[in-house]
Amino acid sequence: MFTITKDFQFSASHQLTQLPHDHQCARLHGHNYTVQLELRCATDELTEPGFVRDYGELSDFKKWIDSELDHRHLNEVIHDRNPSAENMAQWMFSIWSERVPELSAVRVSETPKTWAEFRP
Repeated sequence: MFTITKDFQFSASHQLTQLPHDHQCARLHGHNYTVQLELRCATDELTEPGFVRDYGELSDFKKWIDSELDHRHLNEVIHDRNPSAENMAQWMFSIWSERVPELSAVRVSETPKTWAEFRP
């Protein structure tokens, strides 16, 4: 198997409403997020040039992040779940797995030391 990853960044606010009112994440706050897409394929599925997928073909994901998530309040964008990093990873995977069939995992980082991953 081959695996490739690509990182994308955006800044946004959120509020995790299902926490106790005195929890720091229950307050409105923001992060400089990093999203990492992981794509995977078998050796015999590489493209003719030898790629899992050309990184340039992920430009639509970057455009989507810029238009839908960057400098937004995520509670107003992600309507069906609390916008935790874990829920965001699963939400992004559900949207993009049909467009990018090689997608094997989505990771979301809120800080340089923390990551959440969704891998079906």
